[in-house]
Amino acid sequence: MQMLRACLFLLWLYGWMAICGVLYLPTMLMPRLVAQRAIGLYGNIVRLGLKLICGIDTEIRGRENMVPGPAIYAGKHHCMMDVFIPFITVRDPCHILKKELVWTPFLGWYVLSTQMIPIDRAGTTKTLKSMIGKAKQRAADGRTIIIYPEGTRRDPNAAPDYQPAGISALNKALNVPIIPVATNAGLCWPARGIHFKPGKIIYEILPPIPGGLDRKTLMARLESELEGASNRLIEEGRAVQAARGVT
Repeated sequence: MQMLRACLFLLWLYGWMAICGVLYLPTMLMPRLVAQRAIGLYGNIVRLGLKLICGIDTEIRGRENMVPGPAIYAGKHHCMMDVFIPFITVRDPCHILKKELVWTPFLGWYVLSTQMIPIDRAGTTKTLKSMIGKAKQRAADGRTIIIYPEGTRRDPNAAPDYQPAGISALNKALNVPIIPVATNAGLCWPARGIHFKPGKIIYEILPPIPGGLDRKTLMARLESELEGASNRLIEEGRAVQAARGVT
């Protein structure tokens, strides 16, 4: 039954991606914010599918901690759902993402039309400089730069593995508030595979960290706050699953 639900949800996920990808094509000729809102609508369609098919509720907490104007959104990264949350919570998000996604049908088109920042994750100092230059341009437009400080999706049980180069370089260059976003999403939607489990995915937007902190102070504070909040959400999520008899 669980495998059937997973297959049905994947049909929902990618089926609606194709449908929305075609229906939203006119937004590429409109102001960027129109496409951003359209992607956010697709994110809510994904949330609906999680609930109806997989028995997974989603909750977003701490919206009051979002700041107007440019900022850096620094989130834990457990699964694909994390990518859509900024389009639901942020006015004008700008993802830093792996360049391979540019060549993905539908998704890649919107990456380009909404002026995201594709990078080579195995890149050099030149890649970092290019990323910072583009991030400065996007921040000057009032956008929120989205980055996952651990660089890739990780299991909620894995030890933290923060990569300071990107986030600390952005902090130094932009000097804008950093908004940590904790989650327990990996309890329900795995980083790899399709073993979806019923439960409750929670995203919690934490109070901003001031920009301009030195690298050591920033990384210590960011890791402490993100891990502390995520661990709390993981315990809450496990309690929900236990009450539902999910193992």
